[in-house]
Amino acid sequence: MLNARLRATWVANAASGAAAVTVGTPFRARSAYTLHRADHVRVQQDSIIASDLELVTVTDTTAILTWTTRARDHAGRLRPAPADTEIRIAPADAAHPPRRYSLDSRPTAYHYAQIEGLEPGRAYRFEAYSGGYRAAPARTLVTRRAGSPETTGVFTTLTPPPGTLLRTIALANDVHYGESTSGLIVAGFPNGLRHDTHSHPEIMLDALLSDVRATDRGTDHLIVAGDMTDSGTLEQSSAVRARLDSWGAAGRDYFVCRGNHDVSREADPWGSVFDARGRVAVSDVDGLRIIALDTTRPRGSGGTLTAPQLSQLREALATEPDRPILMFGHHPVTSSAAVSNPAGPGFVLDRASAAALHALYRRAPGVFLHHTGHTHRNRVGRPDSPVNVEFLEGAAVKEYPGGYLLLRIYSGGYMVNFYKTRAEQALRWSTRTRKQYFGLHPDHALGSLADRNHVVLRDFSGLR
Repeated sequence: MLNARLRATWVANAASGAAAVTVGTPFRARSAYTLHRADHVRVQQDSIIASDLELVTVTDTTAILTWTTRARDHAGRLRPAPADTEIRIAPADAAHPPRRYSLDSRPTAYHYAQIEGLEPGRAYRFEAYSGGYRAAPARTLVTRRAGSPETTGVFTTLTPPPGTLLRTIALANDVHYGESTSGLIVAGFPNGLRHDTHSHPEIMLDALLSDVRATDRGTDHLIVAGDMTDSGTLEQSSAVRARLDSWGAAGRDYFVCRGNHDVSREADPWGSVFDARGRVAVSDVDGLRIIALDTTRPRGSGGTLTAPQLSQLREALATEPDRPILMFGHHPVTSSAAVSNPAGPGFVLDRASAAALHALYRRAPGVFLHHTGHTHRNRVGRPDSPVNVEFLEGAAVKEYPGGYLLLRIYSGGYMVNFYKTRAEQALRWSTRTRKQYFGLHPDHALGSLADRNHVVLRDFSGLR
């Protein structure tokens, strides 16, 4: 049986027969956005193309869908075209087809629809429509592969860990504040993307901070795992620090580490604003230890850990090694990350440092997750040795899919979910940067549904 909230939604919508807001949920406020005049094109209703459908987020009680509507202009080019936002859903075992969950009649080209009131561990059929046309997945492998929810039209909500929800931590990375052109592999290649009027990292960082402060996300702490700036200048570092300080207090509400883009060729302006080079930063948050690593080199994009930093970490982990510990650094650690990222093994943490971390983690069973950025993708790595640690890479804040991971810690485990940021300008920029790297970026960055939405059982009963 559907729970009462979802049943009430369908009854209310059927009774009104109108473009109504979902009863009992704040769906309308999170599904449509005002477009700039330049985004509008004059189209006939039957020329709408609804595509790029992605089932981005699946929790125990919610699901989030995004898609784009376009139409051809007088020259035959596809342009963003505003249309309504409609969601239909039904339990997968229901005899009837999916029924309207919500219809928001306010026009937008960048559709973001959050479904609430679902039952944990249950399969649902879903459909998304705009202008009367059903949204289709983009022609990318990640959403067109056999068995993906976008092709089957079915998803299953997660079963949350047992026990009480203790806290929620946002995991973010790769803001690149100060970057002017997105999508470059090397200088001038391929043709990058520039925002027409604003700084895209500023838009995306502000969207992140607004999103994780929203009541429906319930975020207690924020972690930013490196590449906070584009080149580590004092101006860039100070601007990011000011925004983070307006969100919360360093070392209590938010935690950061350095990325390779935060390394300056002159002195250390990033270090003067945040932390000095080569430092292990250990914080205690009501029984949870959060440890930040500096995995950067003075030159180059790859990562390493110096002998003094490994010594600091060894000492920190030797103290209460069974206590829950959340690690983060910029560079991915595992061999699977080394061979699967497009830039190859030299782009991640060097093998000697990775082996040293694995050895330390074997002696510190409290370490349960190691979060990294750098590769701009959602991916769970496979450990190099038998350690009970999840190695989690996160997609970039600054570009498609443009978002963050929420880590919800329960007394009996944790749940990981990826969210796109919801601000209208952020959704527009995320959509535009889908075409980066010759259109291959979605297959690299989004990750599988399981990579970005999953549950791990673990004993956190000692946390407060």
